[in-house]
Amino acid sequence: MRFVSTQIRLHLNNTKMEVLHEDNGNKGRFFITVDQLQAGEMTYTWAGTERIIIDHTEVSDILRGQSAGKKMVLQAVNYAREKGIKIIPLCPFANSVFQKMPEIQDVL
Repeated sequence: MRFVSTQIRLHLNNTKMEVLHEDNGNKGRFFITVDQLQAGEMTYTWAGTERIIIDHTEVSDILRGQSAGKKMVLQAVNYAREKGIKIIPLCPFANSVFQKMPEIQDVL
């Protein structure tokens, strides 16, 4: 079993927001903590060894309007580029981000 955890710290409105990543080899998630509490999550499942399927994105009301969901999608794009894998965005939110941003469509 492999476990990956990465973290990026962002500052929004003087609130520390962290985008974290966990992967157990079968499933994974990017999630956001604000003041050490989970406030957003985007989950995925591995489809073989070369693709992940983003299946769900959820953001707490405290982060609405702060592009938190988009930041998780962009972190998944960075991860895919680093690993040389592709993303299948089944989640309607993640799919809409990909449709609006041609510059990240290389991982589709």
